[in-house]
Amino acid sequence: MPVFRLRRRHLTVAVFAGSLALPGLAAALSLDEALRLAEDQAPSLAAEAANLEAARQSAIPAGALPDPRLSLGLRNVPIESDAAWRFDQEPMTMQAIGFTQEVPNRAKRRARIEAARAGVDFAEQRQQIARLEVRRQVAEAWIAARSVGEKLSLFKQLYDENRLLERAVRARIAGGGGNSADAVVPRQEAALLAEKEDELRRTQAVARAALRRWIGAAAEQPLSGAWPDWPTDAVWYRSHLQHHPQLQAYEPLTRQAEARLNEAIADKRPDWGWGVEYGRREAFGDMLSLNLSIDLPLFAGTRQNPRIAAEEARLAQVSAEREDALRRHTEALSADLAELQRLQSTLARLEQTLLPLAADKVRLTLADYRGGR
Repeated sequence: MPVFRLRRRHLTVAVFAGSLALPGLAAALSLDEALRLAEDQAPSLAAEAANLEAARQSAIPAGALPDPRLSLGLRNVPIESDAAWRFDQEPMTMQAIGFTQEVPNRAKRRARIEAARAGVDFAEQRQQIARLEVRRQVAEAWIAARSVGEKLSLFKQLYDENRLLERAVRARIAGGGGNSADAVVPRQEAALLAEKEDELRRTQAVARAALRRWIGAAAEQPLSGAWPDWPTDAVWYRSHLQHHPQLQAYEPLTRQAEARLNEAIADKRPDWGWGVEYGRREAFGDMLSLNLSIDLPLFAGTRQNPRIAAEEARLAQVSAEREDALRRHTEALSADLAELQRLQSTLARLEQTLLPLAADKVRLTLADYRGGR
């Protein structure tokens, strides 16, 4: 009895594993599931996550003081006479050890901290842009593959109607009606149907390949689920255009450029440093020295001022690039909304005019066929 149960369990597992490999029994892939898989697997998102971590780690030492410096030295060592290169013959010979610390001015350190924080914010914005771009491409691939699949599902009915047309034409010719050349028409239509089917299958393969780029083998699963129902309020889109992620990315870029400009301005203020040194002498007592150093930015015209001008130009560049991006997105939004309006009009025309007319044409044609005309 236990052996039988074990074999039955193995058989159940084998049937379940086999069902996953059969296309007809595979789990259906909804749009939400495709988006989730893409966010988990997309290499571009992993790259942006690594870039964000690098920015965060780089921001930690942004405002820190430079590393201190340790110095070792020998002072007043004789190099002539019998005492040459001896440390215990000359009373002025001294062994020294010192410690120095450079201190950039406070405004410069604040500017570096702000630039680092802006860099982190920009990395976060880049990650958000990459995530939305992945979702957009996955959604486009899923919708393309799903729509083509639904079109292909209609071809069996179209081929059945084509065969019905062929039988009707043959019967009509056999009954003495119509021309012999009419017999070619159904075969021509069948060839055109096959050509259209081949074109759609190529489009489906391209869409599946695009989906496979993001979610791997799961792209081969049947597609199902509700179609996306996204808002189409043109007024809302126009009023919220400034919140577009690619436009939002210019805010940390602007802050970063301003921080670098402030750092260049702060370069006109002197940095300073301090140090302490201990000296040991054989013949006399030990000595202690204290040092204070201050930078003298005396040549601002050839040093600090050109750098300030360069950073001002970079800040103006960021502002101009943001304005250009805003205009490009405004243009793209207007074009997309115009295309949306055209598609909505086309859909309404199909539903309200063309489809009813096609139904009337079928009804009248069937009436003529039944009446022998």
